[in-house]
Amino acid sequence: MEIAETSLTAEDDKENGDPGSTLRAKPLRIGISTRALFDLEEEHRVFENYGVKSYAAMQLEREDVILRKGAGFEVVERLLALNDPGAAPYVEVILLSQNSPDLSLRAFKSIDHYGLIVKTGSFTSGRSLAPFVPAWGIDLFLSNADTDVKGAVDGGAAAARLGLAPKDRAETPQGEVRVAFDGDAVVFGPESDAIYKEQGLEAFLAHETANASNPMAGGPFGNFLHKLSALRRVFLNEGNVSKVRIALVTARNAPAHERVIRTLRAWGTPADEAHFVGSREKAPILKALGAHIFFDDQEKHVLGATAVVPAGHVPGPHDPAAPVIPAG
Repeated sequence: MEIAETSLTAEDDKENGDPGSTLRAKPLRIGISTRALFDLEEEHRVFENYGVKSYAAMQLEREDVILRKGAGFEVVERLLALNDPGAAPYVEVILLSQNSPDLSLRAFKSIDHYGLIVKTGSFTSGRSLAPFVPAWGIDLFLSNADTDVKGAVDGGAAAARLGLAPKDRAETPQGEVRVAFDGDAVVFGPESDAIYKEQGLEAFLAHETANASNPMAGGPFGNFLHKLSALRRVFLNEGNVSKVRIALVTARNAPAHERVIRTLRAWGTPADEAHFVGSREKAPILKALGAHIFFDDQEKHVLGATAVVPAGHVPGPHDPAAPVIPAG
């Protein structure tokens, strides 16, 4: 995947003078399903058990009942809060739903209740959302449905399947948004993982050491990382601290860590935090850093993280029964 051709970089900032001008012209666009933004699990169970007519009747009956916040709500709320009132936005959020237009009223009433600035969306009456992801120019798509997530990936967007929101969340400072990523097969391409899987740990470590100065290829979230990094630059203060914090939480450890740092340096997308956890669980680290969302391609790590952070599963090449942990 070629990243620099379609992403916003520090060079764009230099050309425009204002680090935010390019981003205002090409805002970070988040597409999110209603079930990822709000807690619709009870309604979804009715749909699965009794069908669309019962689901529609339930939604109409509850049309004036405000929806509870879902797994994707907090990160969306915090990203939208970065926009300046009355100015072109840095971040746009588009609601994408397989509900019918008639059932859209409850979602937008809930959006208005919480004060979110979300004005646009598509309601498809059961039709797949995947074709509308490139139509809207979505950079990141969040959903609870595997089919729509995979369709969004095919359409060229970063996409992840969210689970349920954690019941207990640590308080983090207002005005910040903290996004955490796994490395291989998420931010970076899967090539190094493939070496580990096919040839073993020693071959993986030898390959990464020999190629420490060679930047890795971009993975499915490579372009999104560039766009998020542009947003991070907009909010950098004199102490080089931003309201947008980017963290890498990866199963790599030394000596395979060096290639990660040099790749991020070459891309111009430095991480505020990097955690090389080896074979340890990621959840305690994610809790400690107060991430507002975490993306990983291995279901084991996603399931482990969901107790402490909204976690998105990125479709990838790995068998869930055979997790890849390139650490030694």
